[in-house]
Amino acid sequence: MTLSPPNVHARRNLGLSGKLLGLTVVFVMMAEILVYVPTIANFRLNYIDDQVNRARTAALALDAAPEGAVEETLARRLLKSVDALALVLKTGDARRLLAVAEMPSEVAVTIDRRDPDDAAAILDAFDTLLNGHKRLARVVDVAPNQGDFIEIVVDETQLRQAMLAFSRTVLLLSLLISATTAGLVYLALDRMIVRPVRRLTETMVRFAEAPEDASRIVVASDRADEIGIAEAELERMQSEIHGQLQQKSRLAALGLAVSKINHDLRNLLASAQLMSDRLGTVSDPTVQKLAPKLIATLDRAIAFCQSTLSYGRAQERPPQRRPVAFADVVEDVRTALGVAPGGPVRFSAAVERGLTIDADPDQMFRILLNLGRNALQAFEGRGVPDPDRDQIRISGRREGAVAVLEFSDTGPGLPRKAREHLFEPFQGSTRTGGTGLGLAIAAELVRAHGGSISLVDGALGATFRITVPDRPIDLQAHARQRASA
Repeated sequence: MTLSPPNVHARRNLGLSGKLLGLTVVFVMMAEILVYVPTIANFRLNYIDDQVNRARTAALALDAAPEGAVEETLARRLLKSVDALALVLKTGDARRLLAVAEMPSEVAVTIDRRDPDDAAAILDAFDTLLNGHKRLARVVDVAPNQGDFIEIVVDETQLRQAMLAFSRTVLLLSLLISATTAGLVYLALDRMIVRPVRRLTETMVRFAEAPEDASRIVVASDRADEIGIAEAELERMQSEIHGQLQQKSRLAALGLAVSKINHDLRNLLASAQLMSDRLGTVSDPTVQKLAPKLIATLDRAIAFCQSTLSYGRAQERPPQRRPVAFADVVEDVRTALGVAPGGPVRFSAAVERGLTIDADPDQMFRILLNLGRNALQAFEGRGVPDPDRDQIRISGRREGAVAVLEFSDTGPGLPRKAREHLFEPFQGSTRTGGTGLGLAIAAELVRAHGGSISLVDGALGATFRITVPDRPIDLQAHARQRASA
């Protein structure tokens, strides 16, 4: 049996490793972006604060000189050191233009550093990056000495260029950090997760190609995490599947062997049946007494051969139910088992007087016969049978519309392993070389009657309780039958 493996190689265009690497790079870049946003805003503010500090120094020099005493050349040099177009100082009600390189045109934005706002600073930073080319800005901050405030007019072009250069540096560093981090994370996760998962996947594919090959079963590692648990569970599951396939192969081989044996066995039994018919003409009383039972036994044997093939095809014929005297079935079972009074095995029956069961007599005979043979084999397994020790008892009673039957023996009982696989073919046998088919067939026949069979706990030896419910009566059909009679 070969399972069809999925076409893994055709679908694995981007494996787990590639996806893991891509996601790691994306997430690291996202983290770098989140770090870049406040960083570029802080860079802009530091750049502006540096300009303001230089402007304060220039303002002190210009304000200290007598009015008009500073040459225009020196004033322009001071403004150039500040990278400003104009420098204004407000003290009290006076507002003085300390220096001006050229009269600025319209000022587009005002930057007030006296009342900082972090959220606005982030928005202003991106506004400068997008719109700061050749745009004039008015920067206001606290004035030196006793002044109210100092004010400079700057061109944001240089600020924007500095921010772009800083952004490129941050981008290169982010790419380097992302690649390094992604590589380290990838290597770690690839070793701890991806490789074990790939190993599990490859093992499942290999096992699906040939599940009957025990060498393809995964061997769980010593890991105690989720992957270790997955490996252990996969090993258990593959071992169970392998065992089930072996059992099915064994059943198939057994079915073929039984079919061959059954063909010849039926011919031999038919010949024996023809010879046994002649016994009816013998006048010996003993022969006259045993001949009907011998003929009936041969008939059952031939029917068993046919039913063996039916069982192999899982097509056991439906029971032909009718009212049956249970005491007669018990007597036939005793005769078939060869348990005679005074023999090495004691046989007793405790059947309720006049008990009838609604069942197929041949199938009920097979049920009890299989249980009886198991009991005799259990007796033989512990030495020479002793009637004081080895006993079989069959009882029957009626509880309303249900017949309750019990088969008991005083054997060694069933071990724990057999109890765990009771009524399973090739699983519940306690005898070396046994198949466990007897209990499996008995359970199937009981279920076909709508009943149940179970092992009674706490009993000496082994006690099986069988319940067979009566069929529901169709009152209208019964009335019509009585009327026609």
